[in-house]
Amino acid sequence: MKNLLLALVALTLYSCSSKPPTAAAPPPPSLPVASVVSGTQTTYQEYPAAVEGTVNVEVRPQVSGALDKVFVDEGAFVKAGQPLFKINEQPYRAALNNALANLHAAEAAQGNAQIEVDKLTPLVANKVVSAYQLKTAKAAFQVAKANIESAKANVSTAQINLGYTLIKAPVSGYIGRLLKKQGSLVSPQDAEALTQLSDVHNVHVYFALGEKDFVSFKEQYPGETLKDKLKRLPPVSLLLADGSEYARQGKIDVIDGQFDKTTGAITVRASFSNPQGLLRAGNTGKVRLSLQHTDAIIIPESATIEMQDKVFVFALADSNKVKKLPITIVGKSGTNYLVKDGIKAGDQIVLSGIDHLQEGTVIHPEKTADKVAAVAKN
Repeated sequence: MKNLLLALVALTLYSCSSKPPTAAAPPPPSLPVASVVSGTQTTYQEYPAAVEGTVNVEVRPQVSGALDKVFVDEGAFVKAGQPLFKINEQPYRAALNNALANLHAAEAAQGNAQIEVDKLTPLVANKVVSAYQLKTAKAAFQVAKANIESAKANVSTAQINLGYTLIKAPVSGYIGRLLKKQGSLVSPQDAEALTQLSDVHNVHVYFALGEKDFVSFKEQYPGETLKDKLKRLPPVSLLLADGSEYARQGKIDVIDGQFDKTTGAITVRASFSNPQGLLRAGNTGKVRLSLQHTDAIIIPESATIEMQDKVFVFALADSNKVKKLPITIVGKSGTNYLVKDGIKAGDQIVLSGIDHLQEGTVIHPEKTADKVAAVAKN
C-alpha cells in the first residue's frame, strides 16, 4: 500500500512538471524595400478652360429695316470689309435725297441773302437807307449760312445711314449662327445679334484659379512681381475635349485684376496660335500647367497608405523593424508622389504589401537593384 501511494505521488509530480512542445514562430514577411531618391521632376495641374477668338464680335444692324440679302453662310470664313447683309435701302435713299434738297434750298437762300447785303451796302454808304436795314440783311445772311451747315450735317447723317444698310465684316474670321433670315425685320434694339464673328488665327483660352491655387501659383514660379512671373512662366498645353493634346503650346499673358465674388476664383488667360483654324470660339478643354521640381523626393504612390487625411510610408529602421512615418505631398507625376517633408533621400521604404503592416513589425527586406532603379526612374 505504501509503495502504491509513492507511485501515485511520483506520477502526479511528473505530469505537472511536463510542458507541451512550443510552436515555431512564423518567419518575418519578405517585402520589397528600396532607397528613396531625389531628382528633377515635372508635375502637371489641369484646369477646365474655354476658348475664345482674339476678336469675338457681335454683328448688329445700326439701322432698322427689312433684311433684303444675306451674302454668307454659317461657318464661312470672311475677310474684313466683306459684305455680310443688306438692309432695304429705299427709305434711307429717299432720306438722303430729301437732305440734299434741303441743302440746295439753304444754299439758294444764302445766295439771296448775299444779294441783299450787296445791294444795301452802297446805299448805306451813300446814306440812302439806314444802317439798320444792312444789319438786318447781314443777320439774315448768317442765318442762311447756318442753315447750310445744318443741311450739310443732315446730308452726312443720311449718307451714313444709307451706308449702314450694307453690313460688312469688321474683322476677318468665321461666321457663327445666322439668327436672322432674309426678309426678317431687324433693328439696333434687337435682343439678339445678326451673328457672331470670331477671329481665330490666334485664340485666347480662359481658365480660373481658386484662391489657394493662386497663392501656390505665385509661390511656385520665379519672379518678384506678378509681371516678372508671367514673363518666366513655361509654356502651357491645351487638352481638347477628347483628351488629345493640341499640337501647339500657349503662353499665359494675362491675369485678371480681381477675384470673382461669386466663385472665389480669378481668371487667367493663355494665348495659342491657331493657323489652321482647328480651334473655334466656344471650344472647351483643359489647360495643363507644368512645374519643374529640382531635388524632389520621389516615391511611388503604391508605397503609401492614407489614413485620416494623412499619407504615411513604412520606413525600414533598426533590426529590420518598420516605422510608420507621415509625409507631406507637394505634387504628383504619373504614379509617383513628390514629397516635401517626412523622409529624405537615402531612407529605405517598403514598396508594397503595406496594408497589414503595423508599427514595429519585423520584415525580411528584399533589396533588389531593379526595384531601386525603378523608383529612381519613375
